[in-house]
Amino acid sequence: MDGGGKSSIGAVAVVFIGAVVCNAAAVAGDNLQDLKAGQLVGATPWRQQVMLCVGVVASAAVMAPVMNVLLFAYGIGEPAHAGVKALPAPQANLVRSVAEGMFGGTLPVGMIAIGAAVGALIIVFDLYLKRRGSRWSAPVLAVAVGIYLPLDVSTPILAGGLVAEMVTRWQAKRNVGGDHELLKQNGMLFAAGLITGEALVGIFIAMCIWISKNPDVLASAKELPGGKMVGGTAAVRNLLRDLSGRHAARGRVRTI
Repeated sequence: MDGGGKSSIGAVAVVFIGAVVCNAAAVAGDNLQDLKAGQLVGATPWRQQVMLCVGVVASAAVMAPVMNVLLFAYGIGEPAHAGVKALPAPQANLVRSVAEGMFGGTLPVGMIAIGAAVGALIIVFDLYLKRRGSRWSAPVLAVAVGIYLPLDVSTPILAGGLVAEMVTRWQAKRNVGGDHELLKQNGMLFAAGLITGEALVGIFIAMCIWISKNPDVLASAKELPGGKMVGGTAAVRNLLRDLSGRHAARGRVRTI
């Protein structure tokens, strides 16, 4: 620490301690939820603990290589290559800004105070909605997440919420005495499938970039295994489209 009270190690230490505490809380909450789910389905605690240990080892063995591949292919927070869109890390950037501001003397206290006041107003508004018995609510955490998330991330979340609401209303009108809880469970499974599919496709593209060491590997089909066949198929398709267009144009001329 220098004479001005700034520290380059303090921010790193705060982020490290915060990461340990956050992960400990997340693992504890996840374990409680897993144990409760196991109780509902009739599983014994010791069998769940064994499988949790297996999950910890398996995830640790898989996550580190996958994160390294994603870091090389895209970059996290900052682009790894020119012309590549980095994976967004809004939470990490938020924690970094707070930590650097605290130990660098540049923490915008005024903005934090304004945010605290707005958060208090949102809590009051949420309580008002609950007192009226409204179907809508305004949890302060959800509102805060929507504020600091980038627009390209929060907009699909809004779109998904609107789709879920429309499907729920349509299902309620179609099946008056239906099981709405089962509908929500099916919707959650469908959403989980979308998230998993998007993640797997992103990892597959990152693997292609990592193996070829070329960020534009998918721009040219010839660089991929079987790319010549794919390129040839595309060429044949374009040729057939061109021929069909010419045939249709000749038909119109003959008609005229």
